[in-house]
Amino acid sequence: MSNVVDGTGAVRRIEVLDEVTPEAARVVSELLEEAARVDGQPAVSEQGRLQLRGGRREGVRHLLLHEDDGEGGRTLAGYAQLEETDPVEAPAAELVVHPGYRGRGHGRALGGALLDASGKRLRVWAHGGHPAARHLAQVLGMSLFRELRQMRRPLADLSLAEPVLPVGVRVRTFRPGQDDAAWLAANAAAFAHHPEQGSLTQRDLEDRMAQVWFEPEGFFLAEKEGRIVGFHWTKVHAAEQLGEVYVLGVVPGAQGGGLGKALTAIGLRHLAAAALPTAMLYVDADNVPAVTV
Repeated sequence: MSNVVDGTGAVRRIEVLDEVTPEAARVVSELLEEAARVDGQPAVSEQGRLQLRGGRREGVRHLLLHEDDGEGGRTLAGYAQLEETDPVEAPAAELVVHPGYRGRGHGRALGGALLDASGKRLRVWAHGGHPAARHLAQVLGMSLFRELRQMRRPLADLSLAEPVLPVGVRVRTFRPGQDDAAWLAANAAAFAHHPEQGSLTQRDLEDRMAQVWFEPEGFFLAEKEGRIVGFHWTKVHAAEQLGEVYVLGVVPGAQGGGLGKALTAIGLRHLAAAALPTAMLYVDADNVPAVTV
């Protein structure tokens, strides 16, 4: 724990924890919700929010920044998460400062603590690309090296050709508890180049299946000779009335035959049938094949 007096005279304390209590997780979640309401974009990814709960996670640390007013009052003013699970890439982090406590150096303090905790080898996600985040990155001596885009298309009056599957391929929906291991293996193969998605574990899958948005009917598996060769997992953001191409992948050896395009169409048709007006997906800006699809 480090103590620093900020510009307002309050004492800033940063705790670095391997695990947060359920009560602390609740308070952090409230901070994330308030920041998302103000910023229009969550500052911590779904994976990060899931890793906040459920006990200790190997390779994950939590940084809680509290502001003490000197009179016994203590407020959670900032939060950061550091993940050190990739054996090759630098540790990855996300951070956020409560909207009511910005402009006091808390973001820089969290960034500095992350750099110290990671041995100054760090990747930081800046969701939404806000000017303040870009400025903080410059202050910390960081530069942009990867860009993730959100792409959208309308689903009203959706007109897509009938999906054409490669010979010998059939599509069915996911069976929780039965398809877990096979899908995780296919996901790892399809995303061997992607450090976040390709490293999903059984616990990660179970975390997602426990969420209110999960529905097996929107999780499509393409099989050939009893083996999963592709998949399209859709997601519905009910509050925003937005459908998502959540995870779309084709395993090596089955790529280039139109399976990705067919699975995309199947998922979009499913979302359109749910009367959702819009669909979206996240994709790396330099992933030309995915952007083209």
